[in-house]
Amino acid sequence: MLPVANLHLKDLYETTVEFFTLRSPSLSFRKLPGDDSDSVDSDLSIPVTPRDLSPVPDPVGTLQKECANLRRKLSAAKRAHCPSACSCRSFGASAAASTLYTMRRDYDATKAELTRCQAESAKWEEKCKLLEKTLKETKDLLRARDLEIEVLRQDKEQLVADHRSRERPPSGLDRRRSQDIAHNRSNSSHSLFSQRLRANSDWTEQRDADAASQRSRSRPRASSDAIADNMSTVSEEERAHARSMETFLTKTDLWSGAQVIQAVQDLNSEILQFAASAVELCTFTKQRSTQPKINQIVNEVTTRLGPALTRMLSTRDHSQDPMLVQLALQGCISFCISRALSSFCIGYQSKSNITLTQIYTHMFQSEPQPTSSRWRALAHKHIHELHPELSNYAINEMTDTIIRWTLDVFLICGCSHPQSTPASREAFRTRFQTQVKRISKNACKLAQLSREEIMSTNFEVVGAESGQTFNSQEMVDVFEDYGTSKGGVLCTTELGLRCSTHKATSDTTVTAEENVERRLLLRPKVVLESAVDVIDQR
Repeated sequence: MLPVANLHLKDLYETTVEFFTLRSPSLSFRKLPGDDSDSVDSDLSIPVTPRDLSPVPDPVGTLQKECANLRRKLSAAKRAHCPSACSCRSFGASAAASTLYTMRRDYDATKAELTRCQAESAKWEEKCKLLEKTLKETKDLLRARDLEIEVLRQDKEQLVADHRSRERPPSGLDRRRSQDIAHNRSNSSHSLFSQRLRANSDWTEQRDADAASQRSRSRPRASSDAIADNMSTVSEEERAHARSMETFLTKTDLWSGAQVIQAVQDLNSEILQFAASAVELCTFTKQRSTQPKINQIVNEVTTRLGPALTRMLSTRDHSQDPMLVQLALQGCISFCISRALSSFCIGYQSKSNITLTQIYTHMFQSEPQPTSSRWRALAHKHIHELHPELSNYAINEMTDTIIRWTLDVFLICGCSHPQSTPASREAFRTRFQTQVKRISKNACKLAQLSREEIMSTNFEVVGAESGQTFNSQEMVDVFEDYGTSKGGVLCTTELGLRCSTHKATSDTTVTAEENVERRLLLRPKVVLESAVDVIDQR
């Protein structure tokens, strides 16, 4: 609040006197010149006229102006004491706008998610309707097929009953037709589609002949109807048999040749990695073990790697360069895997495997390729279904065999670590158990896909036998870049792949072996006797 001193009371007083003087002339007085205020006599007062006074501004207007000034000063004071009022109002407005924007954004996101869910729901509903329609059509197809089979069975029974109820014996023409029908049935498994066409044409000609003979001889109508029913029944049976054979004779392959080649190459890479890791961990000395079973182990290694390589391993010093030991270890593992993959079913009984292999070999040479491949796939599949534990047994057995053969190679090479003690052998087994088991799993997987998932051909994993003469068309020398390839084969370090396909032909003079087309897709890598000179020069 403003102080009272600012109101200028003196000015207000003079203005008030003048105001009353102007408004009430009867009460106005004029002071004589030269007289002071104390000696003024009321009788000598002279009325003062308005023109004798000096002009004075309007007091009401002056008060209004003063009030207006006071209001402006009060407003300025309030603004000085609260400068953030506008900012507070603007902050509240901005906060409200931000909250509204966040709610709008959440609403738009929820609306978009709801739209997407509705679209997904509509899509799944369409798929469900499509599946229901497919299921209904499948059921109708199966129902129609069952009805067709039932009609064929009833027709067959009726035909048999009609034949038995005949009083007269069949004529020579009827007997010949019956023999033709039996002959067509017996040969339908060999040439199904061509036989069906030929039989249909034969039956058409015979039916025309029967009709002509009937018109000329005026035979009973019942015999002709029975023959026509017999022909239609045979034709329906052949068509049903053909439909059942379509699935059996399929040539669809789930794996391509390039994928099988890649699987063999991956298996060779894992064998190489294990051999290098195992040899790097071992320590070799010039002295050989004097255990009583060393001769027996040497004989066993000889059956796997051959006498030449076994003699080199047991007599040479490998302490400086164990390269030959690594190559021998690769050859030992490759021999183990190739022998396992040569059986019909890995891990199955030995005698049963031999029998199944002989059956499949004979079927492969005498039957069409789809027939033998389908039999092979079904037999291999059902063996594993009858023995669910066979896969794990085969993997564990192959893993134990690879580790045991590896330790035998190390023993005849003069390895001092790991030693031949049971504790040392068990430590080595624990160290490489996982890596060797992975090799066994890949080998069993390769056997399964080559026997169950490929119908157009027959894939075989191949390797060169020890002592075999080197042939550059069928194998690759590991050290061919270091010198001339000479000498016999010591071992196979990397497996190869070959495919065999039976080609159907109508030429009866061609032998069964000539009908088989063999192609070497991946040549095996071998170590020759000349490799020893290359190793010594390193």
